[in-house]
Amino acid sequence: MPEAKVFPGARIGVLGGGQLGGMFAAAATRMGYLVEAFSDTADCPAARVCDRVHVVDFADETRLASLAAGLAAVTLEFENIPARAAAAVAAVTRLRPSPEVLFTTQDRGREKAFLATHGFPCAKHALIRSRGELPRAAATVGFPSVLKTTAFGYDGKGQRKVGSPAELEAAFDAFGGQETVLEEWVEFECELSVVAARGEDGEIAAFAPSRNEHANHILDVAVAPSGLAEPQVRGARELAEGVLETLGVVGTACVEMFLARDGRLLVNEIAPRPHNSGHLTIDACETSQFEQQLRALCGLPLGSPRQVSPAAMVNLLGDCWANGEPDWAAALGVPGVRLSLYGKSDPRPGRKMGHLTAVGATAEEAVERASLARRLSSAGRANGPSSSC
Repeated sequence: MPEAKVFPGARIGVLGGGQLGGMFAAAATRMGYLVEAFSDTADCPAARVCDRVHVVDFADETRLASLAAGLAAVTLEFENIPARAAAAVAAVTRLRPSPEVLFTTQDRGREKAFLATHGFPCAKHALIRSRGELPRAAATVGFPSVLKTTAFGYDGKGQRKVGSPAELEAAFDAFGGQETVLEEWVEFECELSVVAARGEDGEIAAFAPSRNEHANHILDVAVAPSGLAEPQVRGARELAEGVLETLGVVGTACVEMFLARDGRLLVNEIAPRPHNSGHLTIDACETSQFEQQLRALCGLPLGSPRQVSPAAMVNLLGDCWANGEPDWAAALGVPGVRLSLYGKSDPRPGRKMGHLTAVGATAEEAVERASLARRLSSAGRANGPSSSC
């Protein structure tokens, strides 16, 4: 039986205080909700938007449950939350996505097992629990391949390309002998992601696939429409919808994919939350990924994911601050461009500090505008702009 709906005016929560939590809170407060964030630090992006921030240790299940008990519903903005802590929250209030979804997606080994068990296409892979399993994994997957830690991997962290048994052994040792997954190296045409939302009633609303480009393993540019043929667009959407339905996601999630050179779509990862590539939905779609997250959490009807204009997003990394504050006036002088800064105080190299989005008559124009705005923001530096500035 469906749970009762949670209407505006209610007090809800988000596990995590990063930029995704902040953007969720912005969407929720606009619709009249009161939002409390749970973070391991008080100076977090969500603190600038939320009504209250609880500084907590995510391993402290008792305190988390005590604080969450007074909330009508709770969602999450990142995966690195102990599944037991999520279960403790779910025992006292509505948590979406569920602890079971989090448990599966926060570990690459479990995630790959889920995909393989349910017949979703993904790269050939092998789980490695000990050094003695390296030869079996190498025989199963072959070379070249990529060794990835099963936990705490994002933006290229915890993974290394290997081309021989010796390199595989060295990489495994470099990761401290922890549990890893060896995956075949996929020669791909492009990387895609499909952000979608699923409601309590099973309704699914998928956004158009975005085409993604990375620099140093960090998302650099996302653009939609993707420029793919209609059968590929339809296939990507259907694949994402199938993953969310089978996994039982309630909320917003992202399915990252490779379009292989032989035309196959392969699932790479599942993120049980809004995604960096989905930020362009704020400016380009009838309903943003964050509003969809809120609607699904509260049992409300999902909004339309229809994209009303081609759009592109470029990330702003801490590198852009290397020689002082960027020239935002120059960036915002480009037609169709909008700036989002996350409120982080320490612009370290490689750290996501914000993003620029641009709309245009075509996807190509949107990319040109967003990229130009980023270049102009850093024009005049002695060393010139970096790839993500």
